[in-house]
Amino acid sequence: MKIISHFIANRETSRRSYSLNLQMPDSNATTYRESGVNIEAADHFLESIIPVAKKTHSAECLGSIGGFGALYKVPAGYREPVLVSSTDGVGTKLKLAVELTKHDTIGIDLVAMCVNDIIVHGAKPLFFLDYFATGQLQPAIAREVIQGIGRGCEIAGVALIGGETAELPGIYAKSDYDLAGFAVGIVEQNNIVDGSRICAGDSVIGIASSGFHSNGFSLIRKVVQDHKIPLSHSIGSRQLGEILLAPTKIYATVVQDLLSEYSIHGMAHITGGGLPGNVKRILTDGLTARIVRNSWDPPPEFKWLQNLGNISDAEMLSVFNCGIGYVVVLPANQADEAIRFLADKGFTSFGIGTIVPSVDNNPVQIIHE
Repeated sequence: MKIISHFIANRETSRRSYSLNLQMPDSNATTYRESGVNIEAADHFLESIIPVAKKTHSAECLGSIGGFGALYKVPAGYREPVLVSSTDGVGTKLKLAVELTKHDTIGIDLVAMCVNDIIVHGAKPLFFLDYFATGQLQPAIAREVIQGIGRGCEIAGVALIGGETAELPGIYAKSDYDLAGFAVGIVEQNNIVDGSRICAGDSVIGIASSGFHSNGFSLIRKVVQDHKIPLSHSIGSRQLGEILLAPTKIYATVVQDLLSEYSIHGMAHITGGGLPGNVKRILTDGLTARIVRNSWDPPPEFKWLQNLGNISDAEMLSVFNCGIGYVVVLPANQADEAIRFLADKGFTSFGIGTIVPSVDNNPVQIIHE
């Protein structure tokens, strides 16, 4: 196994450190490249992605790219700063990226899955690191992935300050790769959003997703494969492959705007577990979120998948976001204005429910009206 830091400082110094009167191996000697690890290709790749990272840096990023650890200075103005962190991946959505040979947006998914988790606590995202593992490094593909990560960081307003690239022959097939991300944000301690202020009478707003995001792809792939549906199949005006690889929406900047304008009592990122599994995580005992299922229209791909796979409503709601990627709970008298505010920022949202006293100890009740 060879693990190489994305961001190596002085490469010439690094190379010189190996020239300690060592004899060159004879032509029959076994080399690392023969085992499946190409250090020279990795070096060229690492040099090529440094500009991607630098483009995302802020004044708080200290030192030059290439240290053993990335340095980030806590921004000024905080009295009792609390760091909020999250780590995640993008699941088997990666299989579709490989199958379609489209690797430029999967990095956006990676950033979104991590950053959208930390903002629910009211945190401002600060920096991001990634881990890229593959059977054999293919620099062109790896650059596309890292460029997508860089783009995601730009959208989220975070610095890409480090990462690791690993060539793992024998664990991954030559063309396969895996991704993991790690994000850190900051929030003033007395501004932490944890759901404790949610009360009966509050409104629940759902902000639209961009599609399936990065959850439920094992089920999606099974249904598509079982019915032998090609990724070129059209749903409306788009092909299935395009729909499935649509990157996860990043809500970081608009959530910061909401926090500055409204009294936000709770927020939830709708990932695996859907609305029932994620909204319940922010509710205290004695409260139920009553969600009106027909208060929004999911994108057509959700209904298409449900009909094709004969998937129950309950299963759809517990696996997928069903068109709602992020939930905000706030006082009822602010809900309509917040929806208009979101629309002005380019985010479609809906009033999808209310908070009521506990209903049969069920934290989330899905109803039709």
